[in-house]
Amino acid sequence: MRSVTDLSSGVERRGPADSAAPDAVPSSPAESLLVAAARRRPGPRPPVWFMRQAGRSLPEYRAIREGIAMLDSCRRPDLVAEITLQPVRRHGVDAAIFFSDIVVPLAAIGIDLDIVPGTGPVVARPIRRRADLDQLVPLEPGHVPDITESVRLVVAELGARPLIGFAGAPFTLASYLVEGGPSKNHENTKALMYGDPQLWHDLCARLAQISGTFLRVQAQAGASVVQLFDSWVGALPLADYERYVAPHSASALAAVADLDVPRIHFGVGTGELLGAMGAAGAEVVGVDYRVNLAQASRRIGPGYAVQGNLDPAYLFAPWEALAERVRQIVAEGRQTPGHIVNLGHGVLPHTDPDVITRVVDLVRSLEGS
Repeated sequence: MRSVTDLSSGVERRGPADSAAPDAVPSSPAESLLVAAARRRPGPRPPVWFMRQAGRSLPEYRAIREGIAMLDSCRRPDLVAEITLQPVRRHGVDAAIFFSDIVVPLAAIGIDLDIVPGTGPVVARPIRRRADLDQLVPLEPGHVPDITESVRLVVAELGARPLIGFAGAPFTLASYLVEGGPSKNHENTKALMYGDPQLWHDLCARLAQISGTFLRVQAQAGASVVQLFDSWVGALPLADYERYVAPHSASALAAVADLDVPRIHFGVGTGELLGAMGAAGAEVVGVDYRVNLAQASRRIGPGYAVQGNLDPAYLFAPWEALAERVRQIVAEGRQTPGHIVNLGHGVLPHTDPDVITRVVDLVRSLEGS
């Protein structure tokens, strides 16, 4: 693995995307296309980055991770910096997303869990009774000094390009903790939520503190934007979201409200929840690939930018079909107060990296068109 001192030149070179990058170089992350779009300020084109771009499909990521467990990878600043910067070098995206995992802060406070390849997070002692809450102590910056170091390393190499910090939202973290791992139906989660609302709220209040502190640590170390991921919240109807989830997501997002960093709030299958997700405190609402961007923006309201929303499976389609869809998404985004081009979920592991680079090139070429 190359040393961190070698990373800056890699970011500056960037590679094939340079040929399609006529953009003026911003003087700082605050002047970047990403921050401008998040604040609903017009720009020559929408910024573009991809969820799960830090790794997943890149052969250089697989090579550097070989033999290293996921949680260990997330706690080594040199490795975190290298992986975070890999897609910036290769694709020339407009922002880096911090390489981590939503369960990192849970492991940092002592929750016995592991990220099992091919499965996801697996929790040794699921939380289903009040006594189980004792596992969840407040997260303090002293639990994650390596995260602060990692962010500072990355920011120093990115220069004027922004870094996006992130955390898992209380509902999604609660689902992993209650189910003991990934779940399609969230039956234990919903049984607890409906059957013991007070325990549910106490659980989510603790998770909101953990998520909010994790966001704050990254923002204070230099992240210019943060994103709260609520991967599983689309399993709920709007009324349940507003009653059982929104207050806790709002609490997590409020943890960085005084730091002047735009906040992105993203979930999957959340077409009916978009307005409430915006109201929870974000400046940007992520839209998955099931809802037209212009329609989603009308649901959310004029006070919010949107992010999305290319179906990740489109990256496997013939280029002509993919390029047409990208152009459509950019056109839809022009009907919104602000737009960040992204996928409607994360990069799939077997995606051809060259296709991702071509999409970035295409978005760059649409400047002013």
